[in-house]
Amino acid sequence: MDLIKLPLKHQSWLVASVCMVVDGAFVLLDGEPLPQTVIVLLLTLAVDAMLAGPARLSLWVAVAQAAVPVFVVLAWHNGFDANDAGMLIAGYRAGAWLRGTPAYASLAVLAAGWIACIALQDFGWLTAVLVAGKGALLPWLVGRYTTARRAYLAELEKQSAMAEKDAKAAVTKAVTEERGAIARDLHDVIIHHVSAINLHAGAARLGLPEGNPKLTNSLRAVETSSRAAMVDLRHLLDLLHGDKSEGARQPGLDNLDELLDGVRAAGMPARLEVRGPRREVPESLDITVYRIIQEMLTNALRHGDASGVTVTLEYELESLTVSACNVAGAGDDSGSVRRGLVGIRNRAGMFAGTTRSGLEADGRTWRTVVTFPLEAS
Repeated sequence: MDLIKLPLKHQSWLVASVCMVVDGAFVLLDGEPLPQTVIVLLLTLAVDAMLAGPARLSLWVAVAQAAVPVFVVLAWHNGFDANDAGMLIAGYRAGAWLRGTPAYASLAVLAAGWIACIALQDFGWLTAVLVAGKGALLPWLVGRYTTARRAYLAELEKQSAMAEKDAKAAVTKAVTEERGAIARDLHDVIIHHVSAINLHAGAARLGLPEGNPKLTNSLRAVETSSRAAMVDLRHLLDLLHGDKSEGARQPGLDNLDELLDGVRAAGMPARLEVRGPRREVPESLDITVYRIIQEMLTNALRHGDASGVTVTLEYELESLTVSACNVAGAGDDSGSVRRGLVGIRNRAGMFAGTTRSGLEADGRTWRTVVTFPLEAS
């Protein structure tokens, strides 16, 4: 058992008990008459038991410890080996726990007790002073040193914790500043160009002669897509700036209708099928599924024919499956690994999702399927 891990109260009682055993044994071994032995033993055990008391009473414990040997010498003119261990511990406690006048008063009382005992037994004043130095001053100084060292170590730990906190704050500040710089670059470069696309598409649409609805719809789809891109970019910029407000929330499954409307505006039919009862999913997964569906629709626009695309959300007890199905366009290299599919696979992998994609058995239908595990509720 590690004694250091014991509560302080238990440690105090352990120290007091050892002093009682040691000092009591020496009293019994002195071989003095029985009445004297019983009285000294009781006094010794009493003052040693006081060592288990609160630290704030250390001055009174020192007074009691110093009084016992003086009383013995005055009563019987001979010195018992009574409470030597108790006086040493009392000196240590006074040095370690007391401050100011009580600390120095305890030292003076203990030193006076040692000096009185030795001087009254005619051992000489020099011997008395030396014994007082060894029995009172030395334990008191050791207690003082222990407390000072403990305070020094605590201060070092505090400084280390503050330095670690400052280092973390510096890293956080650097990351925030870097993210701010990235956000500014994105704003200055990308949003500028996307805004220009939107303006030029609108101007071209307004300048078209009547009677060309297909081209007009295409230009209107460009305008709609560019506006949607700017909204998404601003959401991302808000996140880079650390804005967690509701306005900075990224789109999720609740925004799928808007996403499909954008595809329809571009001239491709888009359908959404939901199978099974809808379930709440974590916000991060909600955003990821939205982005995956967005990439699926983009792939269908780029590589599919005009027959349209069907997106299916299938909620099961322990999984969520997202799939997109469209007819591959003429001349489409469906066997190549496109960058969009790599992005889908990477996003799915962040949530332990599995991805499979490729042509169906008819050789024309392209299907992409992503399955995410969910906790059963």
